[in-house]
Amino acid sequence: MAHKHNILTVALLAVMAMVVTPVLAQEKTPNDPRLFTPGKLTVSTSEPSYPPWVLDNNPEAGEGFEAALVYALAAELGFKKEDVVWVDVTFDGAIAPGPKPYDFSIQQISVTPERAKVATFSDVYYQSDKAVIALPNSTVAAAKSFADLKAARWGVAVGTTDFDYVTHVLGIDNAAVYDDQAGVFQALQGGQIDATVAALPTALYATCCQVPEAKITAILPKDPKDEGLGLLFAYENPIVPWINEGLAKLKEKGVIDELAKKYLIADPSIPEITQ
Repeated sequence: MAHKHNILTVALLAVMAMVVTPVLAQEKTPNDPRLFTPGKLTVSTSEPSYPPWVLDNNPEAGEGFEAALVYALAAELGFKKEDVVWVDVTFDGAIAPGPKPYDFSIQQISVTPERAKVATFSDVYYQSDKAVIALPNSTVAAAKSFADLKAARWGVAVGTTDFDYVTHVLGIDNAAVYDDQAGVFQALQGGQIDATVAALPTALYATCCQVPEAKITAILPKDPKDEGLGLLFAYENPIVPWINEGLAKLKEKGVIDELAKKYLIADPSIPEITQ
């Protein structure tokens, strides 16, 4: 009886191996069955998308830091360019808990402990400097130290990492608070505040397109509380380690640094203020 039982067990294991082995063999390939759509790399970003992250609101063109990064990552993982599928998901939708209609989202999503409770992040792919945005005649235009910056009237959007930065890094305790960044820029244009702060890529876009009369007057140190930007996945998505392997190879080859130099660099003549 025991002999018969052993034979049945061996047979069952053999059948399981036949079923499981072909599936495992496809993992970490473009046909990975764990992908949202095997054979495709499905990526979400918002509509519209803004430069310098995505140029011309057209991620399929692969121009702009994040669009180009996705195609470089896809190629590193073995996907053809036409196998990258973009879907439109708002920022709030991307960070919300629950299943995701894509493999990962990329839209300047900061890694935070709170978000990591409901979603899984890749390794960080970019960490930005901060930048001062002001009108050319602002008092901060000639600032050379944090002490000079403190003399200005600051404005920031409520609940943002910019608010924390102004308060805890620059030591400004009377910054005006607005509902959103559009309100901050309106206050800047209206002369109600002298300056605001933003991540460098955001500042590049703001001074290019949102408030073209303003400029970046100084580069500031990175936010020590800013853990950087990561690709966002559904919580505990099993493909994350595979994607991280691709990101690590891009970093090793210098691809991400090259993309940052191409898309995310400010005028080198802008002064840096470090303390």
